[in-house]
Amino acid sequence: MLCASGRPLRLTTWLAVPFLFGSAVLGLTGLAGLLVGAPHDIALPSPLFGAAAAVGFAASGMVQWRHEWQRAWLRWVYLAAWLVTGIAIDGLRLPVVGVVLVGMPVVVLLLTQYVVERRRTAALAKQGAAPTSNC
Repeated sequence: MLCASGRPLRLTTWLAVPFLFGSAVLGLTGLAGLLVGAPHDIALPSPLFGAAAAVGFAASGMVQWRHEWQRAWLRWVYLAAWLVTGIAIDGLRLPVVGVVLVGMPVVVLLLTQYVVERRRTAALAKQGAAPTSNC
């Protein structure tokens, strides 16, 4: 399965998806905490790791797997590891400033990638070459 861009997702990019998702969510949460004057630290919630695993699962259909065993084993073991990690470190306190310093650049990166991909897809559509598949 391919994305609307017509390009498969690289394995290394897919491996980063849960981390990027979790970092972006924590960064935005930390920023909101700073704006409202919340305490100086934030707890890692285990549902965040579940959501990150779910996003990784949703993106796994777009991965260009190098070997069949990766689709069968790496995909499930990696996502299960995210779930187990979330349960193991549930409630771990992190400094809000550190969370914002890590998470906000990730938000900017994801938004930049989104804008670049939208422009590329629009340019292809203008040329009549845009793929018709959706992700």
